[in-house]
Amino acid sequence: MKRIIPFSKYFIPATALSLILMGLGVVGYFVLHFNLGVDFQAGLIQEIQFAPTAFRLTYSGQGNASISLSRSSLDVVISGAAVDETTHRFAFNTYTTQGALIRGLKEIEGIGVTDSASASASSAWLIQSAQSNPKLEANNPFTVHYLPPNADPVRIEDVRASLLPLGTVSVQILGAPSDRRFMIRMEDADISSGKGVPAEKILLTLENSFGKGEVAVTRSDYVGSRFSKQLSDQAGGLLAMTLVIILIYCSFRFKFQFALGAVLAIMHDAIIVVTYIVWSRMEFNTITIAALMTVMGYSINDTIVVFDRMKETRRIYPDDSFVQVLDRAVTECLSRTFITTLTTMIAVAFLYIFTTGSMRDFALCLLIGMTAGVYSTIFIASGIAYFWEIMASKRQQRKKLKAARAGA
Repeated sequence: MKRIIPFSKYFIPATALSLILMGLGVVGYFVLHFNLGVDFQAGLIQEIQFAPTAFRLTYSGQGNASISLSRSSLDVVISGAAVDETTHRFAFNTYTTQGALIRGLKEIEGIGVTDSASASASSAWLIQSAQSNPKLEANNPFTVHYLPPNADPVRIEDVRASLLPLGTVSVQILGAPSDRRFMIRMEDADISSGKGVPAEKILLTLENSFGKGEVAVTRSDYVGSRFSKQLSDQAGGLLAMTLVIILIYCSFRFKFQFALGAVLAIMHDAIIVVTYIVWSRMEFNTITIAALMTVMGYSINDTIVVFDRMKETRRIYPDDSFVQVLDRAVTECLSRTFITTLTTMIAVAFLYIFTTGSMRDFALCLLIGMTAGVYSTIFIASGIAYFWEIMASKRQQRKKLKAARAGA
């Protein structure tokens, strides 16, 4: 016979531990607040890469010309009413150096190229800007950047120092130091008093410190205050609606005490993840909301499996007490819970190791949430059902005692 682990003996210490952790999260929220991303906070977010200028392009021919840069090729598309649409593709496996690429570009009628980089530099070093299909103009050269693999890293302290004239600016490293990529965020209140577009102000300020043409903008987003508030309200409403739906579903499938235990367990998991987010100063954005929803879904699935086993065990062992049924069901599901969770966490761990930025934060939230989910299924969801059963039993005893006294 399989040994039954008396999990019920540890419900009170586990509850105390959970209350301490959740208390830390509440304190952290009121003291530190969330490190809100631009999704939930009006402002500007830019991802930039320090990369020298490879060359600049202009177009003075008939029709319109636009450039599209990918990892494998550079395409120039000429279109318009007066010309037939033509695509000139320069594959990097054919035009292996920037010198060869520039010579090929100069063969297109109307294209003007200003050389900047070494002709022997690899074409594969070219990087794509935030404009996926920019238009080439005669008087406004479009800059194409490149990043050689042996380029010296740029210190984040130097980037922050160069942006001090703009006010409060958040700077974060993206990827490896050799990538020379940074995320820059300005709150709406700090996009202030100067002339021109804030995104252009950031680029101009960086170029004043690091050199003109040395900075490539790879992403630029702006969120207005009205949209950020609406998004925050929708996120909160979505989480609340999820809890209500789970409560209703579990109430129909099981008794209310199990439904309450399931909802409190997934709330526990979400708060544990939030506690880590607050104290680690991880950015709170839509990716974080997605991670919380994933954790809640994973946790409720595990909890329902255990509750189903408790329901089945009670049918098989009708003479056992509730606590015996509970310990037996949790013990029988233990191997399944650990194997399933460990398998999933291995996949998520690889996602954490081999990604960067928001995706890495997403994976880390999942790892923390899954660990909390296993714990809450065993000790929180089952514990709530256990304590409810004890209180119900005491109420029943009081009613019997009261009835007996009334009969006497």
